[in-house]
Order: sequence, then structure tokens, then C-alpha cells
Amino acid sequence: MNLAHACNLLLDAALPEWIQLLPAGPAIQGTDGRTWTLDDPAAVVSAFQQRKTPLVIDWEHASEYRAPQGLESPASGWIHELAVRDGQVWGRVEWTGRAVQQIQDKEYRYLSPVFTYRKDTRQIVALTSAGLTNQPNLDLTALNREESPMPIPVALCRALEISEDADEETVLACIQALRAGILTGRNRAFVPPLEKFVPRADYDATLARATNAEQKLADLETTQRQAQIDTLIEKALHAGQIVPATKDYYAAMCQTASGVAEFEKFLAKAPAVIGGDLGLDGKKPPQGTALNAELQQVAALFGNSAEDLKKYGGLQ
Repeated sequence: MNLAHACNLLLDAALPEWIQLLPAGPAIQGTDGRTWTLDDPAAVVSAFQQRKTPLVIDWEHASEYRAPQGLESPASGWIHELAVRDGQVWGRVEWTGRAVQQIQDKEYRYLSPVFTYRKDTRQIVALTSAGLTNQPNLDLTALNREESPMPIPVALCRALEISEDADEETVLACIQALRAGILTGRNRAFVPPLEKFVPRADYDATLARATNAEQKLADLETTQRQAQIDTLIEKALHAGQIVPATKDYYAAMCQTASGVAEFEKFLAKAPAVIGGDLGLDGKKPPQGTALNAELQQVAALFGNSAEDLKKYGGLQ
């Protein structure tokens, strides 16, 4: 839909209650060369009847120019009813006191309706307002000012971050650029760049493989460490450095991060405490053999004195 100020009605000082708003169609032409079509005036009346509020009459179309900028646009009258008369559209008006005085003093002499129309067919669709003016466009009993370019709202220019006196072409170019940016952003949301993103299914599969690999590596390390611990314990048992009753204790000690290293240090210095290889090829030490330093250490580990070994072990 498009907006136009098309016709002008000469106002009589007597201010009749009913005034003509649109001339008879189907073709309507203004003095500025613009044309419109009105082949169904009843449809214009029907569109008005669907409204729940009367049509405003202001001064110089302030409702269209000043109101969008937050400026005052007081009413000079209100149109409460429309009717078709000989193909023309008429309206019943309730004037304000100020407007009555200005019209009677001939400060304003024309009434200019504002209507919407279809751009492709120029078909007039509905009236939206009217305004007192002194710039008639059509030589009719209705009035309208010649159309001037619709000013660009200052708030819109500020929102677009362009000059407040920008023309329509600049505003449209800026809006088109914003729309292009929005479409690009939407396309990126649906088709993200592959160098930065991967499908979720691929990510989950890769993560699962990595997790499984880490678990298998941990299991392998545990198996290898346990084999190492078993080997050390069996070696210590064979050497008599530990007894079977302490096997579980040393196995548990080796489960810590530094346990195996500490156990190896222990075995490097620990003597054979029982049943170990004493360098005698499994033979008992002969009677009367003197205690060497290693046997004395073994005796001490068991809480035995040299005399105990001499007495019960046959050593001198």
C-alpha cells in the first residue's frame, strides 16, 4: 500500500456538516500530474466502517509528517461517518472551535484527504486522515495539498547511523545492506564453515574413540605395572627378602605412583631374611662357622641375638 494526498475541497465559511472527500471516479487526476483509480467507492466506505475510531482532520497533514517525529499534531476535526453520493465519497465532520474560527476567518480554505492506494493498479483503498491546507491539488469541492516528498523520520536515520538529512535513496540502500547481512548470518547459521565446525555426530564419534583409546592405554599400563610388581615380588620371595605373609602388603604398596620405584630401592638394599639364597647353594652353613655381617643382620631382623643363633643354629 502507498499513501497519497490527492484531492482538495473548498471549504465554505458556513462549514457544512457533510463535506466531499473524494471525487467520482474511476479516473482521478491531480494538478501535479498524479492519477489514481476509484471504481469502487463503496469499498472505501466499508473500510472506514471497520474502524473503531473516527478519522482525524489536522492542520497541513501533521498526523503524517509531524506525529512520526514525536511532534504535536492536534486535531481540527473528526470524521464520524462516510457515505457515497453520485460516485463521490462524503464525510460527516465534527469541527473543533479553533478550526471553525480559522475557516470562518479564511485562514484555511481547503480540506485535503489522505488515502492509501495499491501501487500496481493505483486503486484507492481507504481514507486514513485529512488536513486543513491552502495548497489545493484538484479543483474539486474537496481539498488536498500537492504531494511533497515524505520526510525521513529522524529516529530512523539515527537507528541506521546515517545523516539525519539523508534522502530516501540513502535510507533504502542502508536497509538493503542490513537485510543482506541478516541473510548472510542466517545462511552461516545453517551451513557453518567446515574449517571451524564439525557435525555433532562426527564430534561424538571422535570423542568416543579418544576415550576408548585412553582407557585401553590405561588398562595396558595397569597390566604392565602389575606384571612388573608380580615379577619383583616373586624375585624377592625367592631371594628370601620378604616372606609370603607380607606379599599382599608389598603388592598394595606398589600400586601408588612411586610404589614400584620405592620397592626396587628396598630390594636393592634388603638382605635375605629367611629361606633365601645365602650363597651356599642351598646347603646349611657348617657347624662352627663364624657369624658374618649378613647373618648378624638377619638375626637382628628377627629379634635374635648372636648367642641365639649359636645356640639354636649350630653356629659359633
